[in-house]
Amino acid sequence: MSSLTIRPAHLPHFLPADLAAALARAQRCVTTHGKAQTVWHVWGEASQPVVVLLHGGSGSWTHWMRNIPTLVACGRQVWVPDLPGFGDSNRPPGGGDADAVVAPLALGLRQLIGPGPHAVVAFSFGSLVAVLLGAQHPDLVARLLLVGLPVLPLGHGRGVALPSLREATTPEARAAVHRAGLAAIMLHQASRIDDDTVALQALNAARDRMRARKLVTTDACANAVRALQCGFECVWGSEDVLYRDRWAEVHAACEASPHCARLNLIPDAGHWVQYEQADGFNRLLAEWTHRA
Repeated sequence: MSSLTIRPAHLPHFLPADLAAALARAQRCVTTHGKAQTVWHVWGEASQPVVVLLHGGSGSWTHWMRNIPTLVACGRQVWVPDLPGFGDSNRPPGGGDADAVVAPLALGLRQLIGPGPHAVVAFSFGSLVAVLLGAQHPDLVARLLLVGLPVLPLGHGRGVALPSLREATTPEARAAVHRAGLAAIMLHQASRIDDDTVALQALNAARDRMRARKLVTTDACANAVRALQCGFECVWGSEDVLYRDRWAEVHAACEASPHCARLNLIPDAGHWVQYEQADGFNRLLAEWTHRA
């Protein structure tokens, strides 16, 4: 059973003024699956075509904050949940990984937007959720733009050594750990990790209630990709540390599906490509949007 409430969205206090102004018109909706609430944010008018954005692990809707204005300018209504277990949303009742997110997400989509099918853009963990959603609920997904898709099984700990927060006892030490983690996985150029980016990472990481995620270390994503019935495109940063030495394997895994339309690499970008190279990504996003 789901319920719906609508009120203004909450924006992080540290957003740059121009970005805060562009995002300020959002509404905040809450749906309920069992006793767990999922928080959604929406921009645009109900009469406009819908695009749904799904964020990555240890994230929230803010993974897309540099991209939402582009979609609004393209004349789209943009729906962005905090996926169950992240941000302001409760942990899903069915478990602690991507497969448990699908049911509350599907219910929320049906209630808030309708039966679809809908255009979905998804990042990293969210792209795994998206292909599972498309495979299990093909009526909900018209087409997919998959960013940083974990189509190859990743090593334990994503295969990248990360610093720990356990021994970081001061705000400065914790910020340093978040900065190091962003440099290790998320962004290619450490010089692009400013204090606001560190603050955003700290805010999102503190609200991650799905830390035992393991499906990315299996072939669950590749299996779901082969089961898709809708067209999809993929995007990675060319310097994504998770995949940059395995592009031939990545391409082969995606192209195992007859519905794979295009694979894109954006230069000089790491895993969080839509944030690090927002201009280049937004051009690609606008082109994909208008190809509908």
